[in-house]
Amino acid sequence: MPRVLVIGGSEAYNFPGEIWGKELGLFIPKTPFGEPSPIRIYEKEGIQYAYLSRHGEDYYSLSAPFVNYRANIYAAKELGVERIIAWSGPGSLSGDIHPGDMMIPQDIIDFTKQRPLTFFEKKGLGFLRQSSVFCPEIMTAMEAVFSGYEEYRGKGIYICTEGPRLETPSEIRFFRMIGGDMVGMTLVPEVFLAKELEICYSAICYISNYAEGVKEFPYKKGVLFEGTLPEEYVERVKRTISLLPSLIWQTVRDINGSERNCPCKDAMLRYRIKGVISDNWRDWINR
Repeated sequence: MPRVLVIGGSEAYNFPGEIWGKELGLFIPKTPFGEPSPIRIYEKEGIQYAYLSRHGEDYYSLSAPFVNYRANIYAAKELGVERIIAWSGPGSLSGDIHPGDMMIPQDIIDFTKQRPLTFFEKKGLGFLRQSSVFCPEIMTAMEAVFSGYEEYRGKGIYICTEGPRLETPSEIRFFRMIGGDMVGMTLVPEVFLAKELEICYSAICYISNYAEGVKEFPYKKGVLFEGTLPEEYVERVKRTISLLPSLIWQTVRDINGSERNCPCKDAMLRYRIKGVISDNWRDWINR
């Protein structure tokens, strides 16, 4: 069974299925949190892995605040997934980070407001350290793959907002002031939920536009981001997106089957040692 899940972000629905390999099956289990997004099982070069399109399979039918993150991560655990590689298309908070650039988020500042953030509501569980937020082993593997491309700009801080609206100019000024490099809507609560179920999680971000007020652009009616994606960067963004399947696949291939030596796999160990939970992860949620 697959041990790695790829979560496709914006534009994932535009990639033909065959780009991921030979499809072996579809996995949509029942979960305590409702129906998850479809998880498709692929095989490529003899390696099985799983794939989930976060926002829908045919088009952008599900915006970030309304993704059923708990059902998706629960389904991944049910499938036997141990590692997740996700992508997201945030906006740049800096005039020096341009649309079409790629960054690996190394930390998150969470400004979401209404999303269920834990599997352990009304339970004495989930008091988990968040350094590193993202799996250091996957980040290292990703950097080895992505750093060979001029579009890669290194690691950065991801601000996560509620959405679906874009941010105000004053919010963006504040996010820059507190050290953010990019602003998006999707990595929370995915990364935190994965940690609660001891799944390694890391992400790659492609910069989709400039956040509001980073540069002065006239309002353009009826186009994506209404003008904050300058025309001269449109093709660059498309080119970067087209690189994602190949680069993510390389990362999957590099980490598949390797032993996990990171803290992620033992995130709940303290509770097991104290006898608060058993080794059956389903009981952690249903207790």
